[in-house]
Amino acid sequence: MKHSYKSFGPEAFKKHFQRPYSGAGAKGTQSLLFQQSVRTASSVSRGVGVSGKMFFVTGAKSAGGASSGGGATRSIYQKFRDVDLLDKKTVTALKAGEDRAILLGLAMVIASIMMYFVLGITILRSYADSVWTEESVCIVVNSTITADVNCSYSCGSDCWRGSKYPCLQVYVSVNTTGRLSRLSHNEESWDSNFECFYVPKCQKDTAAMHHMIVNISERLKPHQQVPCYYDPSDQQESALLTRLYGHSAVFYSLFWPSCMLTGGTAIIFMVKLTQYLSIMCEQVVKIKR
Repeated sequence: MKHSYKSFGPEAFKKHFQRPYSGAGAKGTQSLLFQQSVRTASSVSRGVGVSGKMFFVTGAKSAGGASSGGGATRSIYQKFRDVDLLDKKTVTALKAGEDRAILLGLAMVIASIMMYFVLGITILRSYADSVWTEESVCIVVNSTITADVNCSYSCGSDCWRGSKYPCLQVYVSVNTTGRLSRLSHNEESWDSNFECFYVPKCQKDTAAMHHMIVNISERLKPHQQVPCYYDPSDQQESALLTRLYGHSAVFYSLFWPSCMLTGGTAIIFMVKLTQYLSIMCEQVVKIKR
């Protein structure tokens, strides 16, 4: 009788070998074959169970390893992503700071150029146009109040009224050249009225202006030595007591714009140098990688 593979199990072995056989030898042979078949079936069943258990454990381990490997991969990716985002934020912050620094430097440079322009048309122009460049010592020869000079002051919009101030004439002798010169207070006084030493601001109170001129006359007594400036080319016969814009005034007026220009240029240079060095470092790192 033929049996299929599916129905050929331990129970089928029992049923098959429990059928009666003829003879004693047949019985011995039957019992021996039955025992061997039972042992074989039990060993096969045990093998199948053990292999199933091993397959289950191995599958569980592989699944756990896969899940743990995926988590590790995700954690490493998250770390790289966080570092990448941090680098992007840092680069963005640095770029914004560099842009602000460059704008600050440019603003300082532009402001210094504007200051140079304003100073050039005011202080430097007056300093360059002045002919009283040499400094010397003058001796007061005469100081007298001669006459009143007419002037006008503002009393409102489109309103002007007249007043008078006394004219003080001072003559000095320049020690360097030995010539007699009329002394003026500064370039503005000489431009307003070169015959008078000092031209006060015109106002309604003439007594106050007269009192001011008298005080100046008492301070400039004869035979008194005072510092003065004269024209070495002898184009102007007058001498000045003080210069409106001297060497110190020009120096201090140009000092702060120069500092601003230097600072703005230094800021721009340092930012550009930092950018250049960062680019060089990135190139070096790429080459090493």
